[in-house]
Amino acid sequence: MGFCTMFFKLHQLLTLFLLQQHIRFYKCSSNYTMFCADGIRQCLVFDKRKSPCPPQQMLHLDEMFTCRTNCYKLHNRCKVLRSVIVRSEIAGTGSPAAAYKYPDEELQLTSKVKGVCFYAVTSTVAIFLFILMVLGHPFVLLKDRYQRNFHHWIAKLWASMTVCPFFKIKIEGFENLPPKNLPAVYVSNHQSFLDIYALLTLGRNLKFISKTAIFLFPVVGWAMFMMGVIPLKRMDSKSQLQTLRRCMEIVKNGGSVFFFPEGTRSKDGRLGTFKKGAFSIAAKTGVPVVPITLVGTGKIMPAGMEGILNPGSVKIIIHQPIQGDNSDTLCNEAEKVISNELIHQG
Repeated sequence: MGFCTMFFKLHQLLTLFLLQQHIRFYKCSSNYTMFCADGIRQCLVFDKRKSPCPPQQMLHLDEMFTCRTNCYKLHNRCKVLRSVIVRSEIAGTGSPAAAYKYPDEELQLTSKVKGVCFYAVTSTVAIFLFILMVLGHPFVLLKDRYQRNFHHWIAKLWASMTVCPFFKIKIEGFENLPPKNLPAVYVSNHQSFLDIYALLTLGRNLKFISKTAIFLFPVVGWAMFMMGVIPLKRMDSKSQLQTLRRCMEIVKNGGSVFFFPEGTRSKDGRLGTFKKGAFSIAAKTGVPVVPITLVGTGKIMPAGMEGILNPGSVKIIIHQPIQGDNSDTLCNEAEKVISNELIHQG
């Protein structure tokens, strides 16, 4: 029985070698070995333990496979994982599925160091610029209560000085932006903590919607309050109604508001379902909706991994404004435009 098993293993390996491909070896754990061949979409997984389950499996790498826990139990740092997911390092090349790349320890360390430097830079710049904001705040309240151009100019300067040493931002469709003095409702996909930095570099007086807890953060939270960022308590219907009323007031007085219609950051890069709050404001006030697609922020700083900063660049695509008096139509059109652009960008 053992001889037949070993023969089958050798047969599978010989098949891979005959394809004249380079074999990649991955040690998934102390109990599993995986062989992947460049250019082909299959891999071979060997279980090195004595088990009633088959000691090897041939997996097709365009799909995701799970090994049932009643057959395989992998121990990782004394924790039993519920499943083992095997993917090809090259499966994403030429296919819709994104390839999972095995993390390199040196690259991980570099990303963590860059993350620390990023927060050091943004904090230092914020402290100095916050002083200017405080000094100018009384004049802003007297002369420019709704748009607050001076504060937004400082915010743009802060965002630009922060991201400049770490990654580049490319803007497409800048001509589609409405003039600064024209109110509008801006909407965008949400992938990362870096989305705010990227959007602030556009130089528009956008009133963002933010969780009330963030306003308690020193310097940054206080600056948001002075900029006129609109607080929102999640899962509180009264707070949501107050937020919509505040947005309506800002738009009617010549200001612009910004929404992430998904409501939260996407962890896998896929576009979530849009909520209709932003589009009801646009429909009731008659202002245009400006869809914006953000590409790359989720790869540089993924959601839930705010302590690292991976290499990469960011692209901001500004689409033509959409106008109408039906919130459902506006919502569907904006979601379709952003979704198609994300698919186009890959």
